[in-house]
Amino acid sequence: MMSEVLVIIPAYNEEENIERVVGNLEANYPELDYVVVNDGSKDSTAELCRKNGYNLLDLPVNLGLAGGFQAGLKYAWLRHYSYAVQFDGDGQHRPEYIEAMRKKMEEGYDIVIGSRFVTEKKPRSMRMLGSNLIAVAIRLTTGVRLKDPTSGMRMFSRKMIEEFALGLNYGPEPDTVSYLIKQGARVAEVQVAMDERIAGVSYLNPVNAAKYMSKMLFSILLIQNFRKRDRRYKKKAGGEEK
Repeated sequence: MMSEVLVIIPAYNEEENIERVVGNLEANYPELDYVVVNDGSKDSTAELCRKNGYNLLDLPVNLGLAGGFQAGLKYAWLRHYSYAVQFDGDGQHRPEYIEAMRKKMEEGYDIVIGSRFVTEKKPRSMRMLGSNLIAVAIRLTTGVRLKDPTSGMRMFSRKMIEEFALGLNYGPEPDTVSYLIKQGARVAEVQVAMDERIAGVSYLNPVNAAKYMSKMLFSILLIQNFRKRDRRYKKKAGGEEK
C-alpha cells in the first residue's frame, strides 16, 4: 500500500552517507515512501543506490538543489502523494519527526518546517546571525514570523507539490517560502532536532554560507516583489505566529 507521504532525498556526491540515510528509513520507517534523486553525482552515489535496490531517480547531469528537488516533486505529483518532505542525503535530518509534521499539516497548513528553534534557543554564530536576518526580512515582507527559515527539512501539501512540480524556478529555499506566503500559503513550524554531518563535505562552508545568506536577503527584500503572482493563490497570506 502506497504511503501518503513521500520523502524526497536529493543527493549529490553522498556515497559516504546515502546507505545510512536510506537504510534507516527502510529499516525503521517502512510506512514512509522515499525516492533518492541522484543529482548527477560524480562519485558512486547512484551505483550504491542501484546495488541496494533503492528507489532512485538518476539525473544525467547536475541540476542543483532546485532542479533535483523539482524532479522529486514531479515524481510526487505524478504518483498522487498527499505530502512530500525535503530530506537531506547527508544524514542531518531525522525521520522520527515526519509524523509530527504530517499531523501539523492536517490543521490546514501548506508548508510545515522542521524547526530547530521553536522551543530551543538559537546559538550565537555568524550562520545564526544570517538566519535571524532572513527571518526579519520575511517578517517585514510577509508579516509572518519564522524561527528557522533556513531549515532544509520542509513538508509540502498536495497543493504545494503541484506548484513546485508544474511551476518554473521554484528552489526549495527561504525566498520561495516567503514568496508562497505572499500568495496565500499557510506556514507552520514543528520543533525538531538535527544531527551533524558525519561524513562528506558540506557545500555551506563559511564563504558559501555568507554568499547564500546575502542572496536570500536580496531576493526576499527585492526580487520577490517583482515576481509574477500566481492567480491560484488569492486568499490572504497566513502563517503561524510563535
